Amino acid sequence: MNGVQIRSAERALSVGTWLIVGGAMLYSVLTVTPLMAAHTPAEWRWTSPILPLVVDAAVVIVVRLDSVLARLGGHGGRWPVTLRWMTGGMTLALNVADSALRKDLVGVAVHAVAPLLLIVTAETGLAYRRAITNALAAHQERERAERDARERAAVERADAAEKRAREAREFDARMAREQREHEASLAREQAEREERARREERERAEAVERAERAERERAEREREQQRIERERRERDAAARMERERREREERARREQREEAERAERERAELLAAGPALVKQSEEQARKTVAAAYAASVPVRQAAELCGWSVGWVSSRYQELRDQGPAQPLEEAA
Repeated sequence: MNGVQIRSAERALSVGTWLIVGGAMLYSVLTVTPLMAAHTPAEWRWTSPILPLVVDAAVVIVVRLDSVLARLGGHGGRWPVTLRWMTGGMTLALNVADSALRKDLVGVAVHAVAPLLLIVTAETGLAYRRAITNALAAHQERERAERDARERAAVERADAAEKRAREAREFDARMAREQREHEASLAREQAEREERARREERERAEAVERAERAERERAEREREQQRIERERRERDAAARMERERREREERARREQREEAERAERERAELLAAGPALVKQSEEQARKTVAAAYAASVPVRQAAELCGWSVGWVSSRYQELRDQGPAQPLEEAA
């Protein structure tokens, strides 16, 4: 029997066991529920199916875990055996209790069929599963031994072939080595003759190369002198351009300072003039307002300085704000 047949038998055993367990559970619930209802207070009769369900759940746990342990080749000890027989005895007692109380021997026999079948099926299924597990392990062990034997035989054949091939390679190598040694002796003689010719040619080439190298060195020295002279001229030109740039920047800064000082003097003169006795011209008024704005003078005071209205001065202040930072007097006007 191969592994496929063993697994098929195990599946048939599992399906049959669970069919018997399911039928016994259903029969037990239908049999025990009326007994529990007859011995339970009226307000608690709705709990009658709980006890048979609990007992049957224990049966399911026992059957399931026993099948797993048997498949793994393990043993749970005495407690699983105790639980298995205890659940079987409880199921048997609950199923025959009603008939036994009525002294109905036929009823006791009829209602004992399902629990006894369940108990015997659980024990038999456990034994079958252990036997199948052992058989499957033995079958796998035989297959492993056969596979190892085949692998060893293949390794031995490969070693023998490798040995023959190695001997053939050694013979070929020896013959090739002798042939190479003979050829090498001929080649050495030819190489010596060629080496003498190459040495003479190399000496002539070295003499030519020395002459060319001396010429290249002379030309390189001339180029280096020209490069140094060119770099000196470039540095002088760069220094001259840098001096001119600094002088231009200095003149620009000096002119900016002079322009700022002149604008500051004009602002001071416009602000020091005091309130205008007559209304200034628009150009002069714009200069006065720009000077007042730059000095943060209030709008009303600026209006007194130029003689124009507060609204007009406010408009000019707004224009100056829109322009950004304070501008020189000529630009503001």
